[in-house]
Amino acid sequence: MLNQNENAPFFKANNQNDKLVSLTDFSGEKNVVLYFYPKDDTPGCTIEANEFTGLAEEFSKADTVVIGVSKDNCASHVDFINKYNLQVELLADTEGKLCENYGVWQEVEKDGVKKMKIVRSTFVIDKQGVLIEALYGVTPEGHAQEMLDKVKSL
Repeated sequence: MLNQNENAPFFKANNQNDKLVSLTDFSGEKNVVLYFYPKDDTPGCTIEANEFTGLAEEFSKADTVVIGVSKDNCASHVDFINKYNLQVELLADTEGKLCENYGVWQEVEKDGVKKMKIVRSTFVIDKQGVLIEALYGVTPEGHAQEMLDKVKSL
C-alpha cells in the first residue's frame, strides 16, 4: 500500500477515447484525483462517478483533474460515460498494471469465498507528483466532496 508524502507511481493508460494519458501530462500544472473503482455501471461505481461529475466544475477551479480507473476496456468506459453524461476521464487498465502499482488489486473474502478484485481507492496527487492522500476501501457516498475539500486545501 502507498503512503502520503511519497512520489506517486507513474501511470499511463488509454482513456475512454483510446488516447494515452499519463501522470506527466499534468506535472506542474494540475493536481490529480486518481480513483480506482471495481466496474463500470454498477451501483457504487455509478454513485461515485456521478458525484465527481456533479463537482467537476469546482475541481476544475481548484486546478484538479479527476480520473477514474478500472479494468474495463475503452468501449465500456464510453458506454458508461454516455449513459450517465459523466464528466470524468476514465482509464482502461485492462492488464491491471495501474491497479498493481497503486496496491488496489487485493484479495477479498465474501461469504467464505476469496477472490481478487479492485478495492475502491482514491489518491490525491499534487502538481509535483507527490501523494497527498492515499485512501483504500472508500465509501462512494460523499467521497467526491471529501476529495474536493482536500484539493482546495492544497
